[in-house]
Amino acid sequence: MKPNSITLADNLDFLAKVADDSVNLIYIDPPFNTGGKQSMTTLRTVRDDEGDRTGFGGNRYRTERGDSKSYLDTFDDYLGFLGLRLREARRILKPNGSLFLHVDQRESHYCKVLLDAIFGRNSFMNEIIWSYDYGGRSKRKWPAKHDTIFWYAADPNNYSFNAEAIDRISYMAPSLVGKEKAKRGKVPTDVWWQTIVPTNGKERTGYPTQKPLAILERIVKVHSNSGEVVMDFFAGSGTTGVAAANNDRQFVLVDTNPEAVQVAAKRLTEYGPECVGFTPESQIV
Repeated sequence: MKPNSITLADNLDFLAKVADDSVNLIYIDPPFNTGGKQSMTTLRTVRDDEGDRTGFGGNRYRTERGDSKSYLDTFDDYLGFLGLRLREARRILKPNGSLFLHVDQRESHYCKVLLDAIFGRNSFMNEIIWSYDYGGRSKRKWPAKHDTIFWYAADPNNYSFNAEAIDRISYMAPSLVGKEKAKRGKVPTDVWWQTIVPTNGKERTGYPTQKPLAILERIVKVHSNSGEVVMDFFAGSGTTGVAAANNDRQFVLVDTNPEAVQVAAKRLTEYGPECVGFTPESQIV
């Protein structure tokens, strides 16, 4: 395992070579087992008087389609697939380390039981609900607009929790708490309101299921310390690595998708990551 690295590999093979008690924080956002194909096509708009859409001030723009990125999200035995990797994660965590598992409502209850079996029920710390308000709304049921993030500590009596590093949020009724408290803001609960990555935002990479940097930075800053090792072995677009690097942590990213590691390498270029098993596009002549 090399610090500040991005590896193209099967994560189970990779994890088998990682030493016991060597990682401070693990965040993983595995495929959600939706039974389909996750894909994303980047779009950009260009000023064109004959374009297909109207923007600010009545200006016309045309839409251009960019690269498409995708991966299959279906497993015959999802819990078997995930369980092997979670057991390895438990083994490589340091005694004061933590694991964060990000899933959706299709599998969350099964994953909770699996995590209890691997880590022990006493190691369960929080069920964090990431709530967002974007996209279509079903007319047949309540629209599903949240994901679940489980936090388990290797040792429930010894773990990193930097309360002073928690980013504060606005009060819903600031006039009721006074100017001083309103200015300072309040500590979030286990329900985190955060928009998804905006379609046309600077943060957007075009990679399917990309998670907001704000979510990962909150986890990294509160549950690890400067210089420590943060790992994501379902790295996707590399958001965990960006959050770690931005906050003076070492990152170890692993993914089996060639498109994913290229996106991650591009995002982390300024930190000079060691790329293992592939050549970054910036170095391809």
